[in-house]
Formats: sequence, structure tokens, C-alpha cells
Amino acid sequence: MSANPSNTPETQPKGFPFTKKNYTFMLTGIGMILLGMLVISMDSTPYGSGFMGLTLGPIILFSGFMFGIFAILYKEKTA
Repeated sequence: MSANPSNTPETQPKGFPFTKKNYTFMLTGIGMILLGMLVISMDSTPYGSGFMGLTLGPIILFSGFMFGIFAILYKEKTA
């Protein structure tokens, strides 16, 4: 039998890249993005030019995107 070089231990993946904590962070980020969009759409002034549409909603939206990026880059420390 010949050895298959593609199945050597060096080339095999070592499990999933994300843990349960990463997926929880991602879902939280998606929830924050949806909440920010909801806050923007709830502004009662025309064209969303009030406080909720111009300040609060975009801050929540931006925070959700940053939380999503954090969720992708997060890696638990191994001792």
C-alpha cells in the first residue's frame, strides 16, 4: 500500500475553527445589528432624522458589527 500524502497528520484539519462561544458571540452580534436597524426604523421623524435614527441606531448597529468581528477573531487561551 502506498502512503497517501494528502492524509498526513500535518495536512489534516484539527477540528472546527469556531467554538460554541464564537457562535454565541456571532448570534449576539447579529441580534445587535437587527436591533440597530429596528431602532433606526422606529424613528418617528421624517426620513429618520431624529435622535434614534441618526445617533442611537447607528451606534447600536456599529457595535453589532464590531461584536461580530470580535466573534470571528476570538480564540480561547490554551494553557
